[in-house]
Amino acid sequence: MPAPAASGTVPLWADTRAANGPDHDAAAAAVLPTAADVVVVGAGFTGLWTAYYLLRERPDLSVLVLEAEHVGFGASGRNGGWVSALWPVSPDTLAARSGRAATLAHLAALRDTVDEIGRVDAEEGLGGGFVKGGTLALARTPAQEERARAAVAHAASWGEGLEWLGPEAARERLAAEGVRGATFTPHCARVQPRDLVDGLAAAVRRRGGLVLEGVRVARAGDGVAVLEDGRRVSAGAVVLATEGWTARLPGHERAVVPVYSLMVATEPLSPERWEAIGLAGREVFTDHGHLVIYGQRTTDDRIAFGGRGAPYHLGSAIRPSFDHEEAVFASLRSTLTGMLPGLAGARFTHAWGGPLGIPRDWHPSVTWDPVTRTGRAGGYVGDGVAATNLAGRTLTDLVLGRPSALTGLPWVGHRSPSWEPEPLRWLGVNAGLRLARLADRDEARSGRPSRLAPLLARLTGGH
Repeated sequence: MPAPAASGTVPLWADTRAANGPDHDAAAAAVLPTAADVVVVGAGFTGLWTAYYLLRERPDLSVLVLEAEHVGFGASGRNGGWVSALWPVSPDTLAARSGRAATLAHLAALRDTVDEIGRVDAEEGLGGGFVKGGTLALARTPAQEERARAAVAHAASWGEGLEWLGPEAARERLAAEGVRGATFTPHCARVQPRDLVDGLAAAVRRRGGLVLEGVRVARAGDGVAVLEDGRRVSAGAVVLATEGWTARLPGHERAVVPVYSLMVATEPLSPERWEAIGLAGREVFTDHGHLVIYGQRTTDDRIAFGGRGAPYHLGSAIRPSFDHEEAVFASLRSTLTGMLPGLAGARFTHAWGGPLGIPRDWHPSVTWDPVTRTGRAGGYVGDGVAATNLAGRTLTDLVLGRPSALTGLPWVGHRSPSWEPEPLRWLGVNAGLRLARLADRDEARSGRPSRLAPLLARLTGGH
């Protein structure tokens, strides 16, 4: 395999972003107001979707978005670009807590959200590269095939439209090595995530919102945002949209753990290579292994491919150096080239990563306190590109005080338990990552479901 080109850890999405992003010069010249109707902390997808829908519904509102770094700095600008109806909590778990009717409504809302993002991308000219090609999840071992077929049967009981494809039909979509079949769902789109978040920030500004970058918030809630330099902004409402960085906020140190997901990308591939590889419909792809992997055909005809496996760092630490784990990058390149023979000889040009937020029960949530008028959404466990839009629309209804079908969904008001104190959470999270790798190796060797899988399920709360 050719050596990867040097690219540091700059995300592909930043290197290939379009020219439709926010006006940084104008933003830099903007003056921080002393008050706003709504202050949003975090200029990723959650914060920007919330600002966008608030301004669309109430153009008279003053909406201020404060970002410590730049628009899309966190997971919003580094992720795999899947706009999916996936949810990290199983329908059975949701139903046990909230009932079947509420669960069906939640699943339908997620499917509708995929199309909603496509509509806004087109109407606002966000330039996100939205193509709804669906998700192909390969089964490449007997154990993976067993799980895949079980997933199809289970999805049918919830009306989720998951289809089983035999080996030939699966290979027609993606010419992967050793394919025994695949599951396919149409409820997913591919985007260039940095272009989408930049376009969304521009849309918020066009509608009158103020998005300020390089502004660090020390504390926010209960009618005020206090900056690290001591300045204060009075707020009629506050929305916290900090996802993987939530553990840095006072009082939220154990709300989520920042777990790193890393990615690599190839050079742009020729039409001849794509003829051999597939993904003609711009499907995103994964497999039915235990350790999460994910890929897409990008807007400029590369393959961007990522996965979990980087270590969790003691004390929920987040540092730029953690974006680079060469052993994980090497494993991703090896996995991808082993999966796709059509990539033989292709160069890899980018490698990057960043943290995402995982709550203790793997359950994303939207919360709103009408007394302090403070809202929050997050804990998406890596499935947030679509969920953030649903969160933004839901928070809009909550901030505006109007009950709706969205405010009645089962993730609204959910409170996840706190993570264990250190070093217990360091031991537990890293043990889970190691077990996932070992379970996949065990199944590849034996062809049978790994005996480690039940232990892995207990460590991750069964999700």
